[in-house]
Amino acid sequence: MKSFIKNSIKSVTYRTVTLLSLILLAAVAVTTQAQDESLRSKLVQAIEVASQNQLQILEIRPTVLTNIFEVELNTGEMLYSDISGDYLFAGDMYQTTDSGLMNLSAGIRQVRTLEKIAAIPEDQMIIFTPEVDIKASLTVFTDVDCTYCRALHRDMDAMLERGIEVRYMAYPRGGENADSYQKMISVWCSEDRHKSLTQAKNGQNLPEAECETPVLAHYALGNELGITGTPALIFPDGRLIPGYVEVDQLAAMLQIP
Repeated sequence: MKSFIKNSIKSVTYRTVTLLSLILLAAVAVTTQAQDESLRSKLVQAIEVASQNQLQILEIRPTVLTNIFEVELNTGEMLYSDISGDYLFAGDMYQTTDSGLMNLSAGIRQVRTLEKIAAIPEDQMIIFTPEVDIKASLTVFTDVDCTYCRALHRDMDAMLERGIEVRYMAYPRGGENADSYQKMISVWCSEDRHKSLTQAKNGQNLPEAECETPVLAHYALGNELGITGTPALIFPDGRLIPGYVEVDQLAAMLQIP
């Protein structure tokens, strides 16, 4: 009898503790949801409404820091907010490791870069493909008048020999106001884009041509990705590397032997 009573008390106590735990978890979940909704509401008002929807919030994510949230904007910029939404700061978040600093913000940025590049049809690019097996594909935002873009293009044969595919996208520095803008229109409108691009980068004059091109769309995408100069190299993992990189170093960065 005593054993029965003792076991009954244990059973009731267990059920009581379990019920209290479930109630506590439910309360925490409700509180968390309310905080998330309050944060989103405040940020939407301060960012989307205030900018007349030019800036939009794509996602709000928790970070490794308690009560600090990552706010991803449609411009590609990352902001960080406290849980109240009263204070925000821009920039990258780093974690210290034994081997140095690890950029925690870079990962999602690289994923978004690859998604946006993948959305561009390849027939809108000018692609130089190696005859050997493709070991890596490099997307390059280029300007035909850019000195270092021309230097990179002179390395084309060497890059192709190393198995590096080069996918060119247009980035006339300055957009429609750039001296190279009409030249790039003419390149993209030509019957042989590869030949015309090489000629333009060699400083040769091309006959002006007009057609519907993706030049300005490429330029806008480049700005969205944070590109400010050329050449801008997008690696297969989404990393953005600005400037000219000589072939051996480029192959090493792409882990090509």
